[in-house]
Amino acid sequence: MGFRDKLQKYYADNYMKKYGDRITQAYGSVLSVKVEEKKYLWLFNVLTATIIIKPDGSKNVVRSVYKAKRWFKKPDFINVSQGHVILIQALKGKKGSENSEVLEIKNIRNVTTRKDLFKIDAPMPKKQVQYKRK
Repeated sequence: MGFRDKLQKYYADNYMKKYGDRITQAYGSVLSVKVEEKKYLWLFNVLTATIIIKPDGSKNVVRSVYKAKRWFKKPDFINVSQGHVILIQALKGKKGSENSEVLEIKNIRNVTTRKDLFKIDAPMPKKQVQYKRK
């Protein structure tokens, strides 16, 4: 194991130690998307995306927020529209805070258009087709 592998393992272990109990996923169809871009003094760009999804086989909805801040350039975001099927990889909100039910998005995989916010080596999940019984 080389130096680079040891460093990656060290960072992965510390991340799991800090956020391991809060890591979650949500898979379902998009009900609503709201993307806001703000600029402060032509230097600082802030992108905030709020996505509401309905998980497959469930009656409840999940609200999630993606925030990106960047100097000089616009932050990147993928195309997500109403009706798309997406997989959100996120962190649950801290218990006791006012946003404890809101997921903090770390990555989005759009299964409909087969795009990722951040590239992952894992294969894309297949669309799940549900047939109605007569």
